[in-house]
Amino acid sequence: MENKSIKKQKIKYRIRKKISGSAQKPRLSVFRSNAETYVQLIDDVNGVTLASASTRDKDIQTQKVTKTEKSKLVGTAIARKASELGLKDVVFDRGGNLYHGRVKAVADGAREGGLLF
Repeated sequence: MENKSIKKQKIKYRIRKKISGSAQKPRLSVFRSNAETYVQLIDDVNGVTLASASTRDKDIQTQKVTKTEKSKLVGTAIARKASELGLKDVVFDRGGNLYHGRVKAVADGAREGGLLF
């Protein structure tokens, strides 16, 4: 019987087989731990992280809101960084997590910030 982490890893590999980011349309990768949420804009062709944001950033960490609301702020922050780089289109990578809760909040925040996916 497989444990939860192995199942999640298989889902993650299945997703990554289908999606890939480029310099013009990077992959918006979401990692969710128990306490924090991290996102990165990744160019898979060159293997480079273009921008990143997390709930550990100073401006987000100081706010006294729920983890889901912080995740939405992370989405808005990554959208702001993407627009500074001149990027509008991204490929969303939920990283094996369900599109629900904090992962959905990141996506909603990024969309409000002006990213298209």
